Amino acid sequence: MLFTDIIRTKRDGGTLSDEQIQFLVDGLADGSLPAEQVSSLAMAVFFNGMSFEEAAQLTLAMSKSGTVIDWSTEDLDGPVLDKHSTGGVGDKVSFMLAPIVAACGGYVPMISGRGLGHTGGTTDKVESIPGYQSMPDFDTFRRVVKTVGCSVIGQTSDLAPADRRFYAIRDVTSTVESVPLITASILSKKIAAGLEALVMDVKVGTGAFMESRERARELADSIIRTAGSAGLRTHALITDMNQVLGTTAGNAVEIRESVRYLRNEERDARLDDAVLGLCGELLLLGGIESERDAARQRCDEAVTSGSAAEIFGRMVEAMGGPADFVDNADTHLAKAPVVRPVHADGVLAAMNTRAVGNAIIELGGGRRVVGEALNLAVGFTDIARVGTVLDAGKPLAVVHAASEDAAEAAAKNLLDACKIGESAPESGDVILEIVTG
Repeated sequence: MLFTDIIRTKRDGGTLSDEQIQFLVDGLADGSLPAEQVSSLAMAVFFNGMSFEEAAQLTLAMSKSGTVIDWSTEDLDGPVLDKHSTGGVGDKVSFMLAPIVAACGGYVPMISGRGLGHTGGTTDKVESIPGYQSMPDFDTFRRVVKTVGCSVIGQTSDLAPADRRFYAIRDVTSTVESVPLITASILSKKIAAGLEALVMDVKVGTGAFMESRERARELADSIIRTAGSAGLRTHALITDMNQVLGTTAGNAVEIRESVRYLRNEERDARLDDAVLGLCGELLLLGGIESERDAARQRCDEAVTSGSAAEIFGRMVEAMGGPADFVDNADTHLAKAPVVRPVHADGVLAAMNTRAVGNAIIELGGGRRVVGEALNLAVGFTDIARVGTVLDAGKPLAVVHAASEDAAEAAAKNLLDACKIGESAPESGDVILEIVTG
């Protein structure tokens, strides 16, 4: 079989056969397909799409391209659950959700990705924690999930390796925003992780890959339908990404905010709503709670009681990080040498959140090419919410940079990404819709 024929089929709007999809997946997994040919196919799919049957076949084939985890042998006393986000700016929900759900009786084997396009990556962020082994062997991963209740790791070479390579190629070829490819990428990893239920956080807005509500709903429906065909119970929350989620965007700075949240010291209202909404939906899917309000309340109590913070600390230690990380995160996390406020006068009326994410890439906190090393200390903190009155006493944000020149450029990029006016529309709810199938 010639891969050029597969490219031509999809370029001309045709339907790929199961055999052609398997050929693609095999070539991705063993590295035999050149990146330029894979990127050509990805672009053809981007423009011409895939049928549900094609996307489902690609999902299942990629999920079986490596190790498939079976949790039934571990004698767990709760459901195996997870969350996935389509990617946003300042999206640090995973670091709160995993220990909260674990504190409520679930088990969360969270296998995450690196930054994709303008969005930050959970794996990159967790690597801000000194000593944390984000790519452990599966025996370690299984042991930590069983004994602690959760573990957040990166996608290893053994798990859905076909997707791992496809994901990296899509990241640098502007072919991310494809509903069937996003669906297959997300679900192939989650099916291989052996989940019983999944909640999707489908972002919509200027900082999301889905910029319209219609496209977000299309993706949510695609994921729920495809997951259902594989026996994976899935709900989706469509959430707003027209501004940074929380008050930080970067790598180490987001871990610092996550710890403050878990310690119940600082809980940004929009971030809190997203965290509790997604956690609560998982408790419903897993049968831990039967009512949505009760599920949210139970998740909140996991934070206020300190049990979620304790589990997060145990997870960090079990994965090789500092035993005192939760109590002393500031002493362990990297700090940028240049920290300066970004000022503006007026009301923050709107934010191009994608441009904020790109500003972090320019700072060195995100990748321009596959494999590029990151500066984990850089980013923005104290980011104002839309509607905030900005003046000398209230900055738009604080930039953390490697040099004065980088800080100055980042400040300009951030100001260019924001609209400052005399008034602003009220910020709507962060959770726009709950899709259950």
